[in-house]
Amino acid sequence: MSARVRDEKLTIKEVLADLKVAPATFYRWRQLGKAPRSIKLPNGDVRIRRSEYERWLAELEDAA
Repeated sequence: MSARVRDEKLTIKEVLADLKVAPATFYRWRQLGKAPRSIKLPNGDVRIRRSEYERWLAELEDAA
């Protein structure tokens, strides 16, 4: 996998679709500091690096 694809920036909507969770659940995780690290853009939109998302998922898998 190329570095460009790995560090693609995902939208919250894309992450929600992949996880199959409600937006309220994801935003609650963010409030609790349990969501993947994110980037807040100047316009207020939030993005998550694919590499960070995959790291976060792997960490959850190890903890299960």
